[in-house]
Amino acid sequence: MTKKNVIIIGAAGRDFHNFNVYFRGNANYNVVAFTATQIPDIDGRKYPKELAGEDLYPNGIPIYNESDLPKLIKDLKVDICVFAYSDVMHQQVMNIGSTVMAAGASYMLLGPNDTMLKSTKPVIAVGATRTGCGKSQTSRRIIEVLMKLGLKVVAVRHPMPYGDLVKQKVQRFATVEDLKKHNCTIEEMEEYEPHVVRGNVIYAGVDYEAILRAAEDDPNGCDVILWDGGNNDFPFYKPDIMIGVADPLRPGAELSFHPGETVARMADVIVINK
Repeated sequence: MTKKNVIIIGAAGRDFHNFNVYFRGNANYNVVAFTATQIPDIDGRKYPKELAGEDLYPNGIPIYNESDLPKLIKDLKVDICVFAYSDVMHQQVMNIGSTVMAAGASYMLLGPNDTMLKSTKPVIAVGATRTGCGKSQTSRRIIEVLMKLGLKVVAVRHPMPYGDLVKQKVQRFATVEDLKKHNCTIEEMEEYEPHVVRGNVIYAGVDYEAILRAAEDDPNGCDVILWDGGNNDFPFYKPDIMIGVADPLRPGAELSFHPGETVARMADVIVINK
């Protein structure tokens, strides 16, 4: 069977995860490129061979600017483009889809059954209908409640891979010194420091299956995994309880933004947070 050439349309987060869990090692597909937006200075780099799988991708996978998409589809003879980033209006998702199809390729979205990993520990996931609804504050409050019950909670944060992707494959933060060791950006420190000063460990990185297995076997112990989502994305891990956070100052966002509507429909609990 002829391999299908694929471009993953992303922003250095969900796109890498979708590749790792669905396309890496899959002989039916050849991922010829990622495209990037939202995050500065990602395009022009490569998803490294050490993470992509050196057997199928000995040179890694190049990352281009999303604006090059129509030309890339034609030049690289692309069969399928996979949309894989978050906090975009539904109309924009389909505008990009129309661009893809006009260039001749098919358009794909991967859902939870193809991208969520199953943990050996109970998982509580926190997502949102939009960026800025208060996911992290909600996550930290949940952790405080669980810790008071005597449970060891390990948090896992949605990716923010701004540096060396190989070095960032699995990152564990248990102390403020760990933030310095991993050369965290200010944005990363804002997310991770409130966890470590409370006494709980938080993981992040690029390879979220490797991260999950490390978190489950954390040296400080792990009774519960807490997924602290990014933007308005749905979790990388299959949750036992899904909590969606909504912003009362942005009514209607839960029906008009991708994939926040998915989060709202998946949620067992909706928290209106202000």
